[in-house]
Amino acid sequence: MISDVNGVVLGVFVFLFLLVTVLGFAAARWRRAQTLDSLDEWGLGGRGFGTFIAWFLIGGDIYTAYTFIAVPATLYAGSAVGFFAVPYTIVVYPLIFVFLPRLWSVSHRHGYVTPADFVQGRYDSRPLALAVALTGILATMPYIALQLVGMQVVLEVMGVGTDSDNWLVKDFPLLVAFVVLAAYTYSSGLRAPALIAFVKDTLIYLVIIVAVLYLPAQLGGWDHVFSTAKDSFATFNTDNADAIAAGEAVPKAAMPPGPAQWAYASLALGSALALFMYPHSVTGVLSTRSRSVIRRNAALLPAYSFLLGLLALLGFVAIAAGVKVENPQQSVPQLFENEFSPWFAGVAFAAIVIGALVPAAIMSIAAANLWTRNIYRAFINRDATHAQEARQSKIASLFVKFGALVFVLALSKSFAINLQLLGGVWILQTLPAIVIGLYTRWMHRWALFAGWAVGMAWGTWLAYGVASPQQDHFGGPLVNFPGTETKVYIALVAFLANLLVAAVLTVVFRAMKVDEGVDQTRPQDYHADAGDPGVEAELEPHEPTHA
Repeated sequence: MISDVNGVVLGVFVFLFLLVTVLGFAAARWRRAQTLDSLDEWGLGGRGFGTFIAWFLIGGDIYTAYTFIAVPATLYAGSAVGFFAVPYTIVVYPLIFVFLPRLWSVSHRHGYVTPADFVQGRYDSRPLALAVALTGILATMPYIALQLVGMQVVLEVMGVGTDSDNWLVKDFPLLVAFVVLAAYTYSSGLRAPALIAFVKDTLIYLVIIVAVLYLPAQLGGWDHVFSTAKDSFATFNTDNADAIAAGEAVPKAAMPPGPAQWAYASLALGSALALFMYPHSVTGVLSTRSRSVIRRNAALLPAYSFLLGLLALLGFVAIAAGVKVENPQQSVPQLFENEFSPWFAGVAFAAIVIGALVPAAIMSIAAANLWTRNIYRAFINRDATHAQEARQSKIASLFVKFGALVFVLALSKSFAINLQLLGGVWILQTLPAIVIGLYTRWMHRWALFAGWAVGMAWGTWLAYGVASPQQDHFGGPLVNFPGTETKVYIALVAFLANLLVAAVLTVVFRAMKVDEGVDQTRPQDYHADAGDPGVEAELEPHEPTHA
């Protein structure tokens, strides 16, 4: 199974993997609490992370194996639209600077653990909270799957498990990584990815800085890299002109052509709006100890975006280096194997895999918290104790990871980025209930529910109908905007329908005087900080109460 593996590469990789495994289990004793048998401790790390830890945790949460694999892969495959990840991570930080401190304040005031908890408290609607929770779990599954895809690609390039026709033997290394991830997440909760994020980000910064300085220098400079990529795309388009005209192949372009610029812009905007709707992003934010920590992180996190721009260009570097792979996702790992010394290739491979472990752990915890607070406690055991909640989340986190593993092994992986973009279609439909709800309660709870249902159904249907040369359904994130020939991100189209339905039905329901429920929050809750009277009391352990 490992006959083709370089021993030095494997040795360095295994050493670093074992290091983060030890850290994952040791995290249970880091910033130790009396017990981890509560969601505040197991699922939110005690709600006490400061700016330094939060920067690594949230950065590790956002910049994942998706960064290393899918973004450069799209540029390598000849689609500069994949570069949208850079502007969207720039656009997102002013947004979170504005609304996430409000979510932190109201959540700390009332002990909310999930965004669905806030929706329940704001709108007094268990069905709407359930919709938000189910959407969060559904959207998180392909995102976790994306991390496992990144791990799988690295293992394939390393040669581990690739020389067997037996699926169990072939995927055994991935299964081992899955089991290790599941074990230390179960044991240590959010503290595990928070501690491992220090190693992960250090390795990623090291690998990216070395890659963008060393590799272009070896290949004749950036000017040669760009010209080689441009010539490669032009040659492909000439050689495949008939197939492109027949729709059997996609033209390659170093820059988005005019009609694709709306697609590029809508992908960036839609992804920015969706990013902090994901449960794992909210979990990272709610684990911080004050509003100021969130704002400082919003100012500091763009440092990652700078590196992301350089990383994306490695797709062009792979072309200039003559990397030839059938699966574009393998382009950057193969580049590292070809151009780096074996020991540093091992470091680079470990950085990608650890870059998958950290967000996968946070995502599974966030999805498990949604199950526990907004399904188990809301509908199955309304008198659940803190210990019972923690136990449910631990078990649920295992099932979430298993579901993501099935997702990876059963579905097409031709472009991993499409898995995450499909999740973006779904998660964006929760924005009206969460973000608009942070500022106004004008939207009616049943109107929000109807808007969510329309956005989910239409967005999924539109995504199902998109074909590509590789697959008949879910082949890409773009559709024609209704009534035009302009391609835009499916999530935004569905989101606009969601907003329209919610606004119109709000007017109708208010005119009909349909019951709006009781808002459990107060205006001052949205500005509360950790030192304010009432907030610290809410953070003390207490038995669940119900409206």
